Amino acid sequence: MASGVTSKTFMWGLMGLLILGLGGFGVSNLSGNIRSIGSVGDVDIEVEDYARALQEDIRAVEAQTGQSLSFDQVEAFGIDGNVLGRLIGQAALDNEAQKIGLSIGDDNLSKQIFEIEAFQGANGFDRETYKFALDQAGYSEAKFEEDLRADSVRGILQSAVISAASMPSSYSETLVAYAAERRNFTWARLDAADLAADLPAPSEEDLVAYHQDNADDFTTPAMKRITYAWLSPDDLVSEIPVEEDRIQALYESRSDELNVPERRLVERLVYPDADAAEAAKLALENGEKDFEALVADRGLELQDIDMGDVSKADLDAAGGAVFNAAVNDVVGPFDTGLGPALFRVNGVLPGQTVTLEEAREELHAELASDAARRKIATVAETVDDLLAGGAALEELQKETGMQLASIDWHQDAPDPVAAYGAFQEAAAKVQSGDYPEVIYLDDGGIVALRLEEEIPAKLQDLDTVRDAVIAGWKVEATTEALAEQAQALVAKLVAGEDMAALGLTAQVETDITRDQFIPDTGEGFLDTVFGMEAGDVTVITAADSVAIVKLDKVLGPDASNPEIGEFRDMLSEQANAGIAQDLYAAYARAIQNDAGIALDQTAINAVHANFR
Repeated sequence: MASGVTSKTFMWGLMGLLILGLGGFGVSNLSGNIRSIGSVGDVDIEVEDYARALQEDIRAVEAQTGQSLSFDQVEAFGIDGNVLGRLIGQAALDNEAQKIGLSIGDDNLSKQIFEIEAFQGANGFDRETYKFALDQAGYSEAKFEEDLRADSVRGILQSAVISAASMPSSYSETLVAYAAERRNFTWARLDAADLAADLPAPSEEDLVAYHQDNADDFTTPAMKRITYAWLSPDDLVSEIPVEEDRIQALYESRSDELNVPERRLVERLVYPDADAAEAAKLALENGEKDFEALVADRGLELQDIDMGDVSKADLDAAGGAVFNAAVNDVVGPFDTGLGPALFRVNGVLPGQTVTLEEAREELHAELASDAARRKIATVAETVDDLLAGGAALEELQKETGMQLASIDWHQDAPDPVAAYGAFQEAAAKVQSGDYPEVIYLDDGGIVALRLEEEIPAKLQDLDTVRDAVIAGWKVEATTEALAEQAQALVAKLVAGEDMAALGLTAQVETDITRDQFIPDTGEGFLDTVFGMEAGDVTVITAADSVAIVKLDKVLGPDASNPEIGEFRDMLSEQANAGIAQDLYAAYARAIQNDAGIALDQTAINAVHANFR
C-alpha cells in the first residue's frame, strides 16, 4: 500500500536526532555476532539503533542540566528504560505495517529527503551534502532511507489510530454548564443581634453534653515530653569581641538604610504653559474647581499624575514648597522638565536617623554571628565525642554551656526550638531508649534531645475548659435559635411576603457562579444555593449566624462572555488529546502483545558496557 501522506513531526524529529548524533557513537565497538537486542514479532531492534538512541537521550539530558551523567545515573533516571520502551513501540508499529502491507513509495521518500534543510546546498538539495551529513552521523544512505521510510509509515499508522479520536461535544458542554452556570438570589443574614429573645443561661447538663459532643475541641494532642540541650548563635554573639573599626565600617555601609530622609507622596499636574497653570491655580484657590476637576480638564486620571514617594531633591525647584506643605495642599506652579506644574501632597513618610550607638548592638550581633557559628561548629565536635562516650544531656550543659530545657512536643508546639525543621523531624522520630546525637539547625545552632515519656491525648476536664465550653455552647445555641426563628420567616416568604416587610435586610446577588465567594456567609453556602430550584427558600447555617435564601433564577453560562468560549475550547482540546493518548496506548499494547516481545539481556548489557 502506498501513500503520499507523511508526518512532518516524525520526519523533523528524526533529523533532530541525526544532528544530535553528529558527534558519532562508537557503534563499531560493538563487535562480534550480536546484531540485535531483541525483536517484536518479525522486526529486530538493532544494536546500533539502541546504542545511538541511548546516546542521544543522554546528551539531551546533559544539555538540559549542564552536567555530564555517569551510567549509574542514567540507569537511576530510567533513561535506558525509556529508550528501550520507545524502540519496542517503534518495532511493534513496523511489524504491524509489514503485516498489513503498509509502506510509502520511493517518490514520497525522495520528496521528504529533498525537503530536509540539512541536505540543502546553494541550489537546493545537494547530494554531496547529503552523503557528508550521513557519514558524520554514522549512517549509510540505505540505513537512513530505511529509517526515514519506517518513520513515515509509523506516522501514518499513528495518525490512522488517533485522527478520528474526539470526545463528544456534550462532554465539554456539560463541564462548562456546571462550571459557568449562574444564579440570581436574594438573601438576608441573621446573627446574635437579631435574636427575638435572649438566650437562657446554660445548665450544667447543657455544658456536660456540649463538652462531650465536641470532645475533639477540648482534647490535648498526643505529646512527647522531651529534654533537650540547645546552643544557638544568639547565645554566643554577646561574648564575641568585634573591632570598633568593623562596626563603624558596617554602620557607614548601611547609612542609606539606617538614615532615611523624609519623603512625600506627591501628584504632579503639568500644563502646556505658565498662563494655563496660573489660571488653574486661581480656579482652585477661588473654589471654582477642585484638584480632581483640574485633572479631568487635562484629560487625565489621578494615576496618570501620581509620582509615588519622592525626596526633596527629586522635585528640584518645587522641593522646598512641597516639603513645607501640609497633606492635601496644592502648591505651584513650578517649572519642570515637562512644563509648569501644580503639585499636591497626599502623604508624609517621616524620615529616620539611627545613631551608631543606637545601632551598635545589632551591628555587633551581625558581625559576630559568623564567628559564633564557627565556634558552634567546633563545639559540635566536642558534643559528638561526649555523646559517643555516653555523656548525658545534663553533662553537655556543664561541659559546653548548652542550654538545658524540656518541651511537651507536638506538631504545633509553640516553643522556639520547635520552629526548626530539623528539631521537628528528630522529635517526631525519637523513641524511648534512643541515644542523643547532634542535630544541626539551619541557623548554625545545634541541639541534642532525649525522650522522657509519651503523653497520650487527653480530654480536659470540664472545669479546666469551662469558659471555652460556655462560649462554644452560646455560639451553637445562638445558631440553633436563629435557625428556628428563620424557619418561621421562611413560611411567610413562601406565602409571598417580602423580606423588607418582615424586617430583613435583603441583599440581591446576580450572575453568581460556583467559584465566587459571598462575604459574611459560611462554608458550603454557594454549594447549597446551587442545589436549589428556582423559587425555593431555605435557611443556611454558619458558625454564628444563619442566612435566609430565596433563589430567584437559574441561568446558564453567559454566552456573551468570550472566556466561556475559550474555556469550552480548552476542555475540548484536553479531552481530545486525552482520548487520543488512551486510544494509541491501548493500540500499542495490543499490537505488542499480539506480536510478542523478545529481548536479549546479554546484548543490552553489551551496549551498556560501552557507556561505562
